[in-house]
Amino acid sequence: MIGKEIIESEAIPSAKVKEVLEEFSENNELNYEQNLTLNHLSRFKRYSAEDSEEIMEKLQETFPNLRTRAIVHIVDLAPQDLADLRLIFAKEPYQPQKEEMEQILEILEQYDVEE
Repeated sequence: MIGKEIIESEAIPSAKVKEVLEEFSENNELNYEQNLTLNHLSRFKRYSAEDSEEIMEKLQETFPNLRTRAIVHIVDLAPQDLADLRLIFAKEPYQPQKEEMEQILEILEQYDVEE
C-alpha cells in the first residue's frame, strides 16, 4: 500500500458496501480482497441498502446519544432480542436502558431481513 493514504473514514452498513462492490464489479474486475468481501457479504442475511439507511436515520433521530458505529453494528447484525443487543453495547460508552433497547428492537421489526 505504498503511496496510499486514508483521507477519510466513515462507518457504513455492510448492505451499502455490498451494493457498491456489485456496481463496481459490473464494469471492472474485482481484486482478491474485494472478491472475498463480496462473497462474505453475500452469505449473511441483511437489510437492503435502502432499509439500512432508513433504520440508521430513525435510530439517530430517536437516540441521539448512540454513536454511528453502534448504529451500523445494530443494522449489520440485526439483533433479534435483548441479549443480542446487549452484546453490541458491551463496549460502548453509552449504555441504553432496557426500554430504549426494546424501542430499538421495535424499529428493527418494522423491516424485513433479506437473504
